[in-house]
Amino acid sequence: MGLTIPLQRHLHIKALPYSQEPDHRFCWDLHVIPLRGRPSLLAVHCHTRYTFVLYDLSHPEWEHLPDIFLDGLRRSLFAAGFAAEETKELCGSELPLFTRTHGRREVAFLNRAWEDVMATELALDESSQSQPLLDQLINAKPSRCAGMEGLDTAERRLTEMLSQI
Repeated sequence: MGLTIPLQRHLHIKALPYSQEPDHRFCWDLHVIPLRGRPSLLAVHCHTRYTFVLYDLSHPEWEHLPDIFLDGLRRSLFAAGFAAEETKELCGSELPLFTRTHGRREVAFLNRAWEDVMATELALDESSQSQPLLDQLINAKPSRCAGMEGLDTAERRLTEMLSQI
């Protein structure tokens, strides 16, 4: 899990190593964003730009970010219709490690996802931490993805990637 500098500050982490993972199909970048004044998690898959949001994380939840991330990822993928075995492919069997973000392209994905979240913020459900409607709207939005041909959706790219694993 690559953490942005604002998220590192939010978690009071001084320094992180660079990611050593050559295959970004199993990497995620995470950012803290304010949604309606509440610190929320924005997670973006480094290979497909699949995005999910966890709204209004409490201080103890931020302290257990790997577990909260994995739970949020499972809930988001389940709500999007992915099978449990596909979810395991992206989650792995070990808790993820913290690193710096994975590169310019991936940070551009984060920036684009944040813009998309803000544009669809009316879909935010303040009564729930997971945001299946918001996730769906973001991931169904056609967009260009650096290194990939034409317009496509993050959900479709994720489906294609999982079928190749």
